[in-house]
Amino acid sequence: MKGETKPKFTPYQFLLVAIITLVFLTIVLDFMLMSALSAILLPKLEITTKQFGLLVSAYPISAGITAILLSGYADKFDRKKLLLFFYSGFLLGVLFCSIAPSFQALVVARIITGIFGGVIGPICFAIVTDLFETTQRGRAMGILQMASAGSQIFGLPLALYLASELDWHVAFGLILFLGIIAVFLVFWKIRPVDKHLQIPAKANPLHHSLKIISNRNYLLVFLNNTFLVSGDIILMTFSSAFCTNNLGVDLGDLPLLYGIAGVATFIFAPIIGRLTDKFGTLNVFLVGTLIAIMMVAIYTNLGINPLWTVIIVHTLIFLGINARSISSSTLGTIVPEVEDRGAFMAVDAAMQLAIGGMAAMIAGLIVFQSEDGMINNFPTLGVVVISLMISTSGLMFVIYRMVNRRNITSA
Repeated sequence: MKGETKPKFTPYQFLLVAIITLVFLTIVLDFMLMSALSAILLPKLEITTKQFGLLVSAYPISAGITAILLSGYADKFDRKKLLLFFYSGFLLGVLFCSIAPSFQALVVARIITGIFGGVIGPICFAIVTDLFETTQRGRAMGILQMASAGSQIFGLPLALYLASELDWHVAFGLILFLGIIAVFLVFWKIRPVDKHLQIPAKANPLHHSLKIISNRNYLLVFLNNTFLVSGDIILMTFSSAFCTNNLGVDLGDLPLLYGIAGVATFIFAPIIGRLTDKFGTLNVFLVGTLIAIMMVAIYTNLGINPLWTVIIVHTLIFLGINARSISSSTLGTIVPEVEDRGAFMAVDAAMQLAIGGMAAMIAGLIVFQSEDGMINNFPTLGVVVISLMISTSGLMFVIYRMVNRRNITSA
C-alpha cells in the first residue's frame, strides 16, 4: 500500500526533475543577479540610479506581459517544444547580456531575456504536474524549489565573484554556460510531453483569464502578493551598492554576504514551513513581518559598520522576508477553486513580475548616487518598504478571515 500511496520516482523521473531543476536554477540566478550587480554596474556603465532602476525593471515587466498574454495558450502545444523554444530565446537574451557594450544594449538584452524567460517557470511546473502523480508532486516541487536556494548559496556568490574579479559580463557567461548544458539535456533526454493535447479544448482561455481577474477574492490575493514582491524588490534593487558605498562592505565580500543569507534561508525555510503548519499562516506572517520591519529600519539607517554586523542584519531581513513569503503562499493557495487553480497561478505570477518591474523603477526614483558614490535617501526607501509591509499585514488578515468564513460555511 505504501508503494501505491507514495510511489518511488522512476529513473526517468529522477533525470527529468534534475534537468528541470537546472533550468529553473538558471532562471532564478539570472533574475537575482541584476540587483546584486548594482555596486558594479553603476560605476562601470556610468549610469544614474534611475537608469539602473529601468535596467532592473526591463526583465520583469516584459516577462509579466508575455506571461499574461500566453498563460491561456500554454496547453495547446507539446510542453517540451514550448520549453525548448522559450528557453532558447531566454539564452539568446543572456548571450546578448554577456556581450552588451553599453547601458542601452543591456536594456534591450534584458527585455529579450524577459520576453522569453517569463513563461519558463509555469512551463516547468506544468511538466512536473503532467509527469508526476499527485502523491509524487510534493517531493518533485520540493526538489525544484531547491533551485532558488541553490542559486543563492552557490550561483549568486560565484557570479558576483567572477563579476568583481574579472568582469560583469562573465557573470552572465556563467548563466549561459549552465543554460547551454540544460538546453541540450532538455532536447536529448526529455520525451515529448503532449498527453494534455488529447483533452478536448475548454472555454476561451482569454475569457477564463478575465473571470480570474474580476474575482474579488482572487484580487485580494493578487494585491497582497504584488505588495510583498514590490517591497522586496524596492529594498534589494540597490542593496549591494548601498552595502559597498554606505556600509563599508568590500566588493569582494559581497559573495560572502549573499551566500550566508542563502545558507540561512536554506536551513530555516523548512523550519518556517513546519511552524506555519503548527501555529497558523497569519501568526507566522505577522512574526516574520515584525522581524523584517525592525531589520529594515536598522539596515536602511546604518552607517559604516563591521562586516559581521551587516551580515547579521542582512540575513535577518532575508529570514523575515522568507517567513512572510512561505506563510502568504500557503494561505494564498487555499483561495482559488480547483478549476481556477492553474489560471490563478499564471495570472498571479504575471502580475508579480509586472508590478515588481515597476517597483525597481520606483526604487531608482527614490534614491540617488552622489559624486562620492554614496546612495542617498535610503532611509526614505526604508519607510516605503515598511509601509508596504504594514499594508500586507492588513491584507493578510482580511484574506485569513475570508478563508475561515468559507471553511465554516462549507463545513
